[in-house]
Amino acid sequence: MSDREGYTPGPASGARVQKDGEKWTLILVRELRHSQEKVWQALTDPAQLHEWAPFDVDENMAKVGTVKLTWVGTPTPIEAKVTRADAPKVLEYGDTRWELEPVGDGTRLTLWHSIDRRFISMGAAGWHISFDTLDRLLSGTPIGRLAGGEAMKFEGWQRLNAEYAKQFGIELPKW
Repeated sequence: MSDREGYTPGPASGARVQKDGEKWTLILVRELRHSQEKVWQALTDPAQLHEWAPFDVDENMAKVGTVKLTWVGTPTPIEAKVTRADAPKVLEYGDTRWELEPVGDGTRLTLWHSIDRRFISMGAAGWHISFDTLDRLLSGTPIGRLAGGEAMKFEGWQRLNAEYAKQFGIELPKW
């Protein structure tokens, strides 16, 4: 069913930050060996999102409208407005934007996600693992969603958090 035991995330890469005061935008880029259409389905279909994303939604996100989005570890859903759904190229909702570009037989997936600067390395580590989980799901070798508190206990997440903090020139949060 899942092969999480053999999973170790690669080094921190493919990420940068746009800074605007306290509001920072994390930009993560990953090239996937899957078609735009297949990646689009994984970004918009609630059942597929449940397998890899750090949140669940109550409706398909492939059309403009409002969905209830629940972050892993957060009991209360929030209303997220899908403001743009141009299949299979651009998806925007809340403080998140996805772009899908064809690259050879695959897709370059770019995420823009606004995050409080204090949590930017944590967000990068979490999305890095989510991208890995997405890639494995689409390849037919799922490892199961690894997000929220469960991800933070994972040794690979802790390493990535430290690597991204160093890359972004920030201190790790003190808990």
